[in-house]
Amino acid sequence: MKKALITGITGQDGSYLAEFLLSKGYVVHGLIRRSSSFNTGRIDHLYEDPHSPDVRLHLHFGDLSNSEQLTTLIYNVSPDEIYNLGAQSHVRVSFDIPEYTGDVTAIGTTRLLEAVRRSGITTRFYQASSSEMYGAAPPPQNEKTPFRPRSPYAAAKLHSYWMTVNYREGYGLWASNGILFNHESPRRGETFVTRKITKAIAAILAGKQDKLFLGNLDAKRDWGYAPEYVEVMWRMLQEERPADFVIGTGESHSVREFLEAAFACAGLDTAKHVEIDPKYFRPTEVDSLRADCGLALEKLRWQPRITFEDLVKIMTDSDLESAGLPSSGQGRQIVVDKGFGWIRGT
Repeated sequence: MKKALITGITGQDGSYLAEFLLSKGYVVHGLIRRSSSFNTGRIDHLYEDPHSPDVRLHLHFGDLSNSEQLTTLIYNVSPDEIYNLGAQSHVRVSFDIPEYTGDVTAIGTTRLLEAVRRSGITTRFYQASSSEMYGAAPPPQNEKTPFRPRSPYAAAKLHSYWMTVNYREGYGLWASNGILFNHESPRRGETFVTRKITKAIAAILAGKQDKLFLGNLDAKRDWGYAPEYVEVMWRMLQEERPADFVIGTGESHSVREFLEAAFACAGLDTAKHVEIDPKYFRPTEVDSLRADCGLALEKLRWQPRITFEDLVKIMTDSDLESAGLPSSGQGRQIVVDKGFGWIRGT
């Protein structure tokens, strides 16, 4: 059985990727941060008693800020594949804690790459790069578009991107960057704008909240469905040679469009419940991101199946159901495989 190590396994992408790899027969090792409260909610359904025979999910306490611990872990586990998904990943928050964002999101990647190099193991390395690296570059953006980061988070991700390239070219490491555009799901953190919107809808309908405060509604993003994106991470590491790929839907929608579509699903009026709060604006904004993922379509034989409208419905219905409310009943019927997150339209 192949072995994979996932940093950020408790996050949205990490949990879906763990499910996906387990479904393919992998033994999965995950790096988690020690906390005084439980922080494994997204992977609790995958938990296996470590005393059971043939257990395939192993969790290790650690942090991307500790190079010695990372080196020891990588040497002992000797994974066939490493997926670096760990980061301080909130763009707006990165302006408030730029030093921490740089230490974990940027230097953390360097620590991992150096741990692989020093350990001498043979492995394939996936770096979770971000469309935020393009920043002010006009859309559509592809692998040849110049980077123009507009936040500490984007600058940190750009550092990681180039370190991955340098370790590939300088030391011969098998290392690929996945430049993923925004991807969402019901497991998205509640402080991210898409989940903030759908969570608020459920709270408004339940009578627990009246107003939703947001920032820039005109920012445009290329939004996809997270479970589909973790599949393409795996596909990148199955290629004969490492390379860097842009992953997205090729469509762009504004925050306002997401907001209005989600409120329409629930039969709510944005004019009655939504207000703008300047504190949610970024010091420097990224106006428009839209992926040109022709290379991924050609080389990886991958393309997204879930539409923007599907995504809005999936997330809205999930939060409605979690609040004990009936689903929206809007749009086409979406059938969800609860075990692995895959979806088909009917």
